[in-house]
Amino acid sequence: MRFKGLDLNLLVVLDALLTERKLTEAARRINLSQPAMSAAVARLRDYFHDDLFILSGRVRILTPRAQALAPAVRDALLQIQRSIISQDPFIPAQSDRRFRIILSDFVTLVFFGKVVERVAREAPSVSFELLHVDDEPDELLRRSDIDFLILPDLYTSSAHSRVALFDERLVCVGCPTNKQLPRQLTLERYLSMRHVAVRFGRALRPSIDEWFFLEHGLKRRVEVAVQGFSMIPPMVSGTDRVATMPLRLVKHFEKTFPLQIIELPLPLPTFTETVQWPAFHNSDPASIWMRETMVQEASRMATPTFTGGRRVPGSTERLTPTPGS
Repeated sequence: MRFKGLDLNLLVVLDALLTERKLTEAARRINLSQPAMSAAVARLRDYFHDDLFILSGRVRILTPRAQALAPAVRDALLQIQRSIISQDPFIPAQSDRRFRIILSDFVTLVFFGKVVERVAREAPSVSFELLHVDDEPDELLRRSDIDFLILPDLYTSSAHSRVALFDERLVCVGCPTNKQLPRQLTLERYLSMRHVAVRFGRALRPSIDEWFFLEHGLKRRVEVAVQGFSMIPPMVSGTDRVATMPLRLVKHFEKTFPLQIIELPLPLPTFTETVQWPAFHNSDPASIWMRETMVQEASRMATPTFTGGRRVPGSTERLTPTPGS
């Protein structure tokens, strides 16, 4: 079908190429053979009077014309999908919907496991694809390549709808045998100690604690950088390293990695984990059901407490404050 000389099927081809940047992957995405894909690319170039892509190795670099077309093409296809193509009513118990969600290992361990358990009971054929924090999560939301993004509110975009899930605080942790970790930390001592820090994605985006220190012109001695909070306990165990972790995650690791907890010398602000979704999913029944499920499970989470103190080496009992610490 043509619209003002443009074969509308070519928009699907163009969107796949704009997304994948590789001919083979784009062809696979829309179930085309490579010869058919190459022919479609030639027709696109002819229609737009532009190369659209410049080959660099195996990756196709977008021309300025292609970059300008990308959001309009994706928005047009999404609008057709949401407004014109009919969808069956969403019935959780009968659905085989697969949700693609970007979230941290912290959120996966302390929160999302409960969501998966509930969904397994209520909608046994619904499945999940849990993805690492990406360097361009906003772009994935804009293109509706993911269903949800769960991040601290500090890192979320105002361009997409969002709702708060739960609040979290950060504490300093170290090995119970770490004799260099005092009951009370001064800021100077804390900054000079050997740290394990979390940095996300290929761009090594700082976690909230590191971002806070950078904003205030403070620099820690980072000896080990890891890509997830769950990698911290083995990196401090048996060493004199310290790290900053969400309190809920410390509690999660209590039995497998006993950790000594010390109040941070510079109180970091509490942060809120929020969930965002693409604008085109605002009225999607499946998305509405899923985010309501997440909010309900978040409301059931207990709030961990800690008012200062030390973890007893080797103990698996709950932390109790140390008077005067």
